[in-house]
Amino acid sequence: MASALVDKVKSVFQPQHGESAGNCCSTLSSGPGYASPEDALKGPREKLLYITAVYTGTGKKKPDYLATVDVDPDSSTYSKVVHRTVVAHLDDELHHSGWNTCSSCHDDGGQKRRYLVLPSLVSGRIYIVDTLKNPRAPEVYKTVEPDEISSRTGLAYPHTAHCLANGDIMVSCMGDKEGNSEGSGFLLLDSDFNVKGRWEKPGHSPRFGYDFWYQPRHKTMISSSWGAPLAFTKGFDPSHVADGLYGQHLFVYDWPEGTLKQTLDLGNTGLIPLEIRFLHDPSKAVGYVGAALSSTMVRFFKKDDDAWDTQVVITVPALKVRNWILPEMPGLITDFLISLDDRFLYFSNWLHGDIRQYNIEDPANPVLTGQLWVGGLIRKGGNVFVEEESGETWQSTVPDVQGTELRGGPQMIQLSLDGKRLYVSNSLFSAWDNQFYPSMVEKGSHMLQIDVNNVEGGLAVNPGFFVDFGDEPEGPALAHEMRYPGGDCTSDIWL
Repeated sequence: MASALVDKVKSVFQPQHGESAGNCCSTLSSGPGYASPEDALKGPREKLLYITAVYTGTGKKKPDYLATVDVDPDSSTYSKVVHRTVVAHLDDELHHSGWNTCSSCHDDGGQKRRYLVLPSLVSGRIYIVDTLKNPRAPEVYKTVEPDEISSRTGLAYPHTAHCLANGDIMVSCMGDKEGNSEGSGFLLLDSDFNVKGRWEKPGHSPRFGYDFWYQPRHKTMISSSWGAPLAFTKGFDPSHVADGLYGQHLFVYDWPEGTLKQTLDLGNTGLIPLEIRFLHDPSKAVGYVGAALSSTMVRFFKKDDDAWDTQVVITVPALKVRNWILPEMPGLITDFLISLDDRFLYFSNWLHGDIRQYNIEDPANPVLTGQLWVGGLIRKGGNVFVEEESGETWQSTVPDVQGTELRGGPQMIQLSLDGKRLYVSNSLFSAWDNQFYPSMVEKGSHMLQIDVNNVEGGLAVNPGFFVDFGDEPEGPALAHEMRYPGGDCTSDIWL
């Protein structure tokens, strides 16, 4: 990296609110991650994968755990859970995770991608897991207790964790300890995982919290909004949307100052915007957010006047159905990601049951290039039928994998660095799993591997890979988000 660019990056990550902070880009030696998304594409094939596994909300009085899965096809334990890092408490609801450092610190040889930051969505506890000492059998290194977080910041219900280039870790939180959405905000931990305070300036907290992504070259962070914990932790009640307990906004912040400069109302075409991603190219002021209830992909972009705007670029129509709780069923886009070369976008429709692949080389005009049914509520053999205007009905065809009927619907996804393998899990959140897929809670969830054609497009189930969390030693578990030890396309941010 040229010295001029290093100076520019240093100026962007200046200490905040009068505090001193080390800067990850203070040296030019090779640190964690990759120098660019292009370099990451050439990274080694993944051999291990970490995935959160949940007993919270299933009726089993067992602690949640982080499962290590062998994804090396040359290994004798390929497609098996080889270790379970069990946490110390009950009723945590392990959910999403992030690294203590990532490619934003690639130029600091003193940094190591060692610790997985593992927030508990329900309890508010944050576990710090050491993955470097023994990658196949990581250990809990430290626990940040919810009382300490709440007493010092007023925050609870932590969700997304991203490392910052000054060594801090930022965690989005969705409410206060009583579950009120007005308590949403952003927690800062230092590099030793001590609570520093809140990131956003006083009076600049979002109305709802969920996911976030920052783009330093454009001095911007944008966050999304699920809903009030008082509502979503009890399952989904459609009346709560009309009651204003769910979000439909994006919140645009100055980075790294923490000043809210724009609130973008997505309206009825952007209800419950969840996962949010910028393009990986750090020079691009473009990204997407998946609106779950509206089942749309919304592009956000910076205009010539430096203000941000949005555009719905993909819509999954709700299906008219028979024998369901409502006359129409949304796709419910619950997760999406972008390949490291910014060519393809993938998302899951948790209720309909399909995974889609779109070419986004023209970001404003995505083109569908692949679709695969791997679960859902409208599958053949089930009670729910899709009804066309003609009166004809149909159900989707879902394959068995290794003689096992697939349960639930596709939910979290993770892509290999080279863009050729897509891993899929199927648990969303235990209260919602119980409501929409009770048989999955009873029998456990699973993980699939999808073979990807990343040249022309196309998706196919890999029949040789199947991890069945119904066969776990302590009983069926719910498997959620996935990470590779070396980083991936949803954890790493480039400067």
